Amino acid sequence: MVEVWPGTPYPLGATFDGAGTNFALFSEVAEAVELCLFDADGTETRLSLSEREASVWHGYVARVGPGQRYGYRVHGPYAPSKGQRCNPAKLLLDPYAKAVEGEIDWDEALFSYRFENPETLNTLDSGPHMMKSVVVNPYFDWQDDRPPRRPYHETVIYEAHVRGLTIDHPEIPEEIRGTYAGLASPAMIEHLRSLGVTAVELMPVHQFVHDDLLLQKGLRNYWGYNTIGYFAPHNAYSSTGQLGQQVLEFKAMVRALHRAEIEVILDVVYNHTAEGNQQGPTLAFRGIDNAAYYRLVDHDKRYYTDTTGTGNSLLMRHPHVLQLIMDSLRHWVTEMHVDGFRFDLAATLARQFHEVDRLSAFFDLVQQDPVVSQVKLIAEPWDVGPGGYQVGNFPPVWTEWNGKYRDCVRDFWRGQPATLGEFAMRLTGSSDLYEDDGRKPYASINFITAHDGFTLRDLVSYNNKHNEANGENNADGTSDNRSWNSGAEGETDDPGVLALRRRQQRNFLATLFLSQGVPMILHGDEFGRTQGGNNNAYSQDNEVSWVDWANTDSDLLAFTRAVSELRAAHPVFRRRRFFDGLGSGEQLGDVAWLKPDGTDMTGRDWTAGFAKSLMVFLNGEAIQEPGSQGERIVDDCFLLLFNASEEDLEFSIPSEKYGSAWEPVLDTADDDLRERSVAMAGEQLKLVSRSLLVLRRA
Repeated sequence: MVEVWPGTPYPLGATFDGAGTNFALFSEVAEAVELCLFDADGTETRLSLSEREASVWHGYVARVGPGQRYGYRVHGPYAPSKGQRCNPAKLLLDPYAKAVEGEIDWDEALFSYRFENPETLNTLDSGPHMMKSVVVNPYFDWQDDRPPRRPYHETVIYEAHVRGLTIDHPEIPEEIRGTYAGLASPAMIEHLRSLGVTAVELMPVHQFVHDDLLLQKGLRNYWGYNTIGYFAPHNAYSSTGQLGQQVLEFKAMVRALHRAEIEVILDVVYNHTAEGNQQGPTLAFRGIDNAAYYRLVDHDKRYYTDTTGTGNSLLMRHPHVLQLIMDSLRHWVTEMHVDGFRFDLAATLARQFHEVDRLSAFFDLVQQDPVVSQVKLIAEPWDVGPGGYQVGNFPPVWTEWNGKYRDCVRDFWRGQPATLGEFAMRLTGSSDLYEDDGRKPYASINFITAHDGFTLRDLVSYNNKHNEANGENNADGTSDNRSWNSGAEGETDDPGVLALRRRQQRNFLATLFLSQGVPMILHGDEFGRTQGGNNNAYSQDNEVSWVDWANTDSDLLAFTRAVSELRAAHPVFRRRRFFDGLGSGEQLGDVAWLKPDGTDMTGRDWTAGFAKSLMVFLNGEAIQEPGSQGERIVDDCFLLLFNASEEDLEFSIPSEKYGSAWEPVLDTADDDLRERSVAMAGEQLKLVSRSLLVLRRA
């Protein structure tokens, strides 16, 4: 007979100490809690947790160790109109489980109501149909692992999907493709290093659930924004097993990336869970303490407040929800050694009551936490609720995906009128968004493309989305793509269209890497990955979304590496402070804005709707911030010549006060810079339509 000793209420979850395991579960509403242990053959042993302190039910079981599968059954009131949904017939995941085994099969037993009559309590046992929590071994040989702690202004982020990036890579052993081990393989690390990547931002690796509707269509929740376990690495990305091996494999991946000086940032989904709305399954939080974990509609608590578009939203003012999130974040930093987080739909986290509040309890907790406040914190600064678009409004310790940068740069290069003024602002770090509250240019995470939307190649190849493969009659995904197909929709053999697309991809990449702020590139954009015009490939766990390593644009890849190297070599492209543009007398300021004729831009020039071209002088001799050891930073001076118009244009090199001679270092229209000789002050240079030329003062 298995004995249950009292144990302790902290820490929450299952904690192995070498001799046994302590189990602790929070529930205010529970009247009784059963710990359920599962043998290899599925035999279930139920143990009553009789100890309760501060709404935490707990017990210690000797000789239970790593690999043990378990779950909970919570006895308590079932009154949906009051927000209470306890049902002991439902096996529940531990919200603090460090590993999860298996998948759910979407049997009716997983739901707390009967399909034929939603008002009827469902007493079918969900145990045989549920994934199981797993006790893990907390010990791991980290060896000499040290976080790279790369400063933001030196950071280059690569947004990647663990499975999609590696599943078809020919140099990765087949048995580890699509896994954490595959991402840590020498071939993958070498590719990242060749791009100058300093951080991988992994799309969700918290344990997630595949939606029933997708499975019925033969699709999957490929992106993974459907979390059910905030402490557990997703088990399907493990090549070694699901009974805790996924934890060790994830740690080994982090260790390998750190050795290559590459940080690991996790895309995390703390705004909602996989249980959905009132029609969703009972998998964990709903059956443990529904009213504590979720925001419910005030006048009818059967229903869920949904600011995420996924059916529910976590209750960000409840102390145990906040504790769950903070405990999870600290776990990933201290135990898994990750270097930062990108928060999905982060505006929802700021909804302490109804409106978005930058002073909400969540931000207070992050600000004062000695662990979490010291890693990279990146907000996706919007959600689908009222007032949800909050670009520029997050607290100073945060950086943000700058959606305004994406939109403006897309508009500029596709030739939209009256974009020149905002383009200059975005190119120099978006001071209009971040300077007032003391933030720096690197508060702006600059991106042209991300997982959500067109790839870079598709951005210049399609005017319209083509999402038919998603099975929703092309009704899903945004229609506001700010894309331009360059003259033909989709694949074409037209050499003129193909040449323009080639320039446009380079224009976007060069602009991204030479802008102030932190560049983020989407995996595969460096060599022309396509999704066939699908701009919402969340359900496509197949060749639509996987990186096609067999068909890469080697010229584009070489260009991407070159522009990344240019940024890394020159601090004038990655400043820690905003430009002030001020000179004195004959002394030039740190930046100057010039018309194609080489003269200064005027107020009227910035607002002229037809103006789509300019020159930018970056003064490497006027960098104001000191180096890491207090030294003065001196760099080369550069001229950036932008021609986003439909016509070839003549540019005049400005007067000798800026420099007497200029050598070409990057041309989005031509790889062979030998065609361009050193340009002298006052000389005319021709730029083909929609191209960018970078000159360095000789």
